[in-house]
Amino acid sequence: MKRVLYSILETNEKSGEINHFYHWFMFGCIILSILPLMTTENYSFFLYTEIFTVIVFIIDYILRWVIADMKMGKGKESFILYPFTFMAIVDLLSILPGLNLLAPGFKIFRLSRMFRIIRLFKIFRYSSKINVFIDVLKKERQVLFSVLLVAVFYIFLTALIMFNAEPHINPETGEPTFSSFFDALYWATVTLTTVGYGDLCPVTNLGRFISMLSSLFGVAIIALPSGVITASYLDELRKKQK
Repeated sequence: MKRVLYSILETNEKSGEINHFYHWFMFGCIILSILPLMTTENYSFFLYTEIFTVIVFIIDYILRWVIADMKMGKGKESFILYPFTFMAIVDLLSILPGLNLLAPGFKIFRLSRMFRIIRLFKIFRYSSKINVFIDVLKKERQVLFSVLLVAVFYIFLTALIMFNAEPHINPETGEPTFSSFFDALYWATVTLTTVGYGDLCPVTNLGRFISMLSSLFGVAIIALPSGVITASYLDELRKKQK
């Protein structure tokens, strides 16, 4: 019985049509469960879909706990360790917001609508493409972490320079510009990512020159992880195809 459950719940080289159907069914339940977050109206339909999807998530959580020893391969210890794994925690947090609908006694779990967004992380289990991308991030984590440190240092440095180079009050309009260091950090971040919303910008020639340099170096810093991830992702896809 456990082997049958394992073949249905977990994707492997022997996975059949039932496994694929179950994964698509769960994917549909996840999308259905977050539909209320896309509107401000409280339709009665959402109440029934929430109850249905929460029941499905509870059953899925219990069944995965039952086959924990087959998945983790650590014997009886697997049943103790499984609830503390990342995906098991995601599954549990996905269930909690709907418990008060199943039983009014669970008022302690009357959590925010935003808490349901965690359910989207369940998709990681049912999408092979996302799993490949996660493997790429794990493989290149040292390089990506190094680039992240460079980006954070660059943001802090340019924010510090701009905060001290620009006047805190626009001399022409009298409106505040970089009135706090957080404003400078915000400006440095959106400039590094080449977004530049335009709601906060330098008003002096020196500040504009600093902004130009920041944009040029920002393109180079952002391009580094993009190339690493793309090359590693293509490499992983070739391995999967073989």
